[in-house]
Amino acid sequence: MITISLCMIVKNEEDTIGRCLTSIHDLMDEIIIVDTGSNDKTKRIASQFTDKIYDYKWADHFSSARNYSFGFATKQYTMWLDADDVINTQNRMLLKQLKGKLRQNTNSVTMKYLVNPDSMNNPSFIIKRNRLVKTNCQFKWNGAVHEYLEVNGPIFHSDISIHHVKDRTDTSKRNLFIYEKQLEKGEIFTPRDLFYYANELLCHHDIQKAITFYTLYLNHKEGWKEDKIIACGKLADCYGMTGNLEKEKEILYKSFHYDRPRADICCRLGNHFYKKNELKKAVYWYEYASKLKWDQNCMGHYHIPSWTWLPHLQLTVCYYKIRDFKKACEHNKIALNYFPHDLRLINNQKIFEEKVKKTGRL
Repeated sequence: MITISLCMIVKNEEDTIGRCLTSIHDLMDEIIIVDTGSNDKTKRIASQFTDKIYDYKWADHFSSARNYSFGFATKQYTMWLDADDVINTQNRMLLKQLKGKLRQNTNSVTMKYLVNPDSMNNPSFIIKRNRLVKTNCQFKWNGAVHEYLEVNGPIFHSDISIHHVKDRTDTSKRNLFIYEKQLEKGEIFTPRDLFYYANELLCHHDIQKAITFYTLYLNHKEGWKEDKIIACGKLADCYGMTGNLEKEKEILYKSFHYDRPRADICCRLGNHFYKKNELKKAVYWYEYASKLKWDQNCMGHYHIPSWTWLPHLQLTVCYYKIRDFKKACEHNKIALNYFPHDLRLINNQKIFEEKVKKTGRL
């Protein structure tokens, strides 16, 4: 059985750190907490789970803090979490099984990160991340903001999921300010920096500047294809907000240059044509999305609705509008499989089935 050091960087996390550590502490062989300047009860709560708590003078650089925390790890593997992450009962069992069966020639283990829960507490996105790494490989974090762990060698893609449970909306401009300080110092942005700076600008509603930096990123010869595809979607958002629908469509099509079509982009194209009442074109793209299969080993962002129920729900509406009640009925039934207790879908199914009977197309 492998041993694991859990390394966390925290600041003013008294509302969440106890929940996080309660969910995982007994599965870890060592817990290391690096505090970057808390003035609340964070360290006091953490001390109930570990005595390995270290102070770190914050220097506007997340990777430096994470690398500092990794430097204290003494076990065979190192795992990282944020204070607002939680591992539930099912995934605790999977993690326990992983500890017993992981081949020790494995350099990194990916886990699914479930984020942005909807009103029914279902996650909207799955992001695969290198979550557990062999300690003696001394893998390093890179990037001042939106840091990433650079790994190589054998990687095991696990079925373990970590839930990101955010209790409050983050309106802080901390990350934006870090990027802008770098620009003021004349630092040259990497392609990744261009992408994430544009994301911060969009998040804080500086749309025109976001357009500039997404465009710079997409025009750069380098950059990860998954980020390029996401950037196309976000740049399309920007053009949609400014009312430039043709440019929005153009950028969505541009995403196909980087890799095979993604269901979320196809749904976006469906939405574009639906808003223009070009229903046959909308149907084409929703149908396309409904037939795509997600690559389980892909490290990109997986927008769950677009790859599951959303295109079927949209097809239900489109087919109903063009009076193809049989097709509307078929797709509503598929959507109903995802939400079997949804009263609107249940009622729609009855209406559609009745209309099909009346038109003699059942």
